[in-house]
Amino acid sequence: MSAEPHPTLPPVRLPSDAELARDALVAPLFARAVRLARWAGPATRVDVGGELASDQLPEAAEALGLDAADEDAPVYASQAWRVAVDTGLVDVTEPEEDSGDGGEPEYGTATPGEDLALVAGGAPGDVLDLWLAALDTVLADAAVPELDDLVDALDAGGEIDFDRLDWNPQREADFLDGVLANLYLLTVAEGGAGEGPVPLPVLAASMIVPDEMGDPTDAVLEQVSDAMMRLDDQFRQLEPIGLVEYRPVDEALLAEEDDLGDAGAADSSGGPGPEDDEDVSRYGMVRLTPLGLYGVRARMLEAGVEAPAVGELADKGAEALLDAVSRYPGGAAQAEIEQWLAGRSLPDAVAELLAAARGDDEGAPLRRLRCQQALAPAGPEAEPAMRAVLDDPELGGLARVWLAEHGVTGVPAPDGAMVFWLTVDTIAAQLAADGETEELPQLMSSLTEHHAGFFEQVWRVDHPSTAYVLEAMGRLHPDKKASKEARKAAFKARSRQA
Repeated sequence: MSAEPHPTLPPVRLPSDAELARDALVAPLFARAVRLARWAGPATRVDVGGELASDQLPEAAEALGLDAADEDAPVYASQAWRVAVDTGLVDVTEPEEDSGDGGEPEYGTATPGEDLALVAGGAPGDVLDLWLAALDTVLADAAVPELDDLVDALDAGGEIDFDRLDWNPQREADFLDGVLANLYLLTVAEGGAGEGPVPLPVLAASMIVPDEMGDPTDAVLEQVSDAMMRLDDQFRQLEPIGLVEYRPVDEALLAEEDDLGDAGAADSSGGPGPEDDEDVSRYGMVRLTPLGLYGVRARMLEAGVEAPAVGELADKGAEALLDAVSRYPGGAAQAEIEQWLAGRSLPDAVAELLAAARGDDEGAPLRRLRCQQALAPAGPEAEPAMRAVLDDPELGGLARVWLAEHGVTGVPAPDGAMVFWLTVDTIAAQLAADGETEELPQLMSSLTEHHAGFFEQVWRVDHPSTAYVLEAMGRLHPDKKASKEARKAAFKARSRQA
């Protein structure tokens, strides 16, 4: 996969390999490929390239249970055969080149491949590997121009004029990869589509309209419209392999727009205008299936893209866990932590998490915040480990918060130095997790109101982020006087650190 996706992909939640393998086996195109592999035998004849002999296509369609009266049945059989050959479900021996003596045409042979046994007797991962190979074939086919375009590009000698066709195979493959990467991101991002479908105009616009562009020009809208039509055809081809669920563009809508001479009818996102919001589904709706998420992620991983999945850290240490989830959105981070905790005894897990939360590096405050979130639902078994770190300068405040929230009595109050250290650590973690949110100024205001002489004391806190936090308070504090005091305190903190 050569498309360039979002630089920091959120983790995806996937079903088990066994569930995904079951989905792969019932994907219509893959299931047909398996049936044809089992059907192949001594009487099967293939042409050069491993394609079924044309006069055998009706027989293959019958083996698939397709209606012989359906003019598309041979096409479906041909597609399924190509997938079977490309995935190794079928082994073919191609015919020798035609001698040109005018005799009977030579044919090759086909037999079930060794990999066919993996469908029934292999592990789920084996089935998924076969499905990924099938997906590669379908994606390659989807990037090929439509037959009408190929016919229009024939020159006088019956050869395809690629200059007239304006088709670059790598460019087309990259475009489709980019579309799938964007659809993946829209699916896994917090606040994104989730399990819901994405309107085709939105997806097309994500590939065409520059982020910095306000209202798209007519030329850009025309590109979006062209991309929608191309994607409409491609998603129709990708649905049978189980990659997507797709509601095609309403052909009646296309006829209406042709009659009006207005193929654009799009807003700044490339989609239908406000008056057409209720009919947005008529422009096409697409979503990645769980199997599709697995497939797109596998292709991105193969291309060297970091595309995490929830649960893959379950056998890693606490330090790897906290470092990773510090970059995750809140919901995904909690899900990953819960799976990590599920495989460990709670006292050992708590002690390991607390040890991993220590540190004075830039990422340490956020690690401690994630650690605190991870331990929030822990029960009484966590109390001994929490009490053990009460005197720890980096973890004592965190432990006291947990013990107080769980109603534990007899916990010594923190001294002033620990209170201010925890304040700096908490704000640094919030800035690292969510940036300068609307809630942060309110938190800052509350802190300064409840601590007399806050800025006179906080700049002395021995925390690597003290100056950074005070500079943020200078920008964000809603009170101008406090904001000015924060900037002065930040200067003192910087001087002290120097």
